[in-house]
Formats: sequence, C-alpha cells, structure tokens
Amino acid sequence: MNRIIGIDYGTKRIGLAVSDPLGMFASPLDTVHPAKIIEYLKNYAAGEGISMFVVGYPMNMDNTPAAAARFVDGFLRRLAKDFPDIPVELEDERFTSVLAHRAMIDGGMKKMDRRDKAVVDKISAAIILQSYLDRKK
Repeated sequence: MNRIIGIDYGTKRIGLAVSDPLGMFASPLDTVHPAKIIEYLKNYAAGEGISMFVVGYPMNMDNTPAAAARFVDGFLRRLAKDFPDIPVELEDERFTSVLAHRAMIDGGMKKMDRRDKAVVDKISAAIILQSYLDRKK
C-alpha cells in the first residue's frame, strides 16, 4: 500500500516522515543530505510506493513566503521532474521546529539528544505530515 511522505526541506539536511498505510498517522522516517534526496526517494518508492509528497513551505507571519522558500521552490521543481505522477501538497511549516523541540522535551528526551538537529528535522517532517493528515480528515 502506498504511503504519504512528509518532507522538511533544508539546505543541510532534509527531514522525512511517512504515513501509515491508511494515511492516519505520521512517523519520523529519516534524515537525508539534499544531494541524495532524489535517489533516496526513488529507492523508497520502489520498495513501498509513494502516493503523495507533503512538503513544508516556509512562510512569514504575514503569510508571504519566507526567504528560504526559494530553496524549497527549487526542490519542488526537482520533485516534479523526477516524480511527475506523484502529487505534491504544500503545508505551512511555521513553528514546526519549536513544536519538535517541545515534543522531544515532553517525550523525556535528554538535553544532549535534543541537540541532534537530524532528530529535530525528522520530527519536524512528522509534524508537517501529521498537520496535513489532520486537516484532510
């Protein structure tokens, strides 16, 4: 059964999350270097199947695209080129890093472990994906 992939795009790391087969719950998946993301997604799609990408889009408080949006726009063009048959939805990613840190604290994660930015990126991707799934219910 196909899964929905949540993506928290960054220029240093890309956090990934995946939905359950029914599209109800998001779970952190992995963190990938931007140069390897397309290869990673192709390998994942070959094994599991991907029905949709949900990409976090950086927005300012006044609902205009943030400066980092230009990097996400470039990534979106690559996704469209390499996965033309898989739809892409954008999800506002404001506050996801703050929410990810809060989730780690609430989950009892130690301070040293919370400093691992790769973990923050995976959790942020899961928050982006879960936000989308909740909105579509």
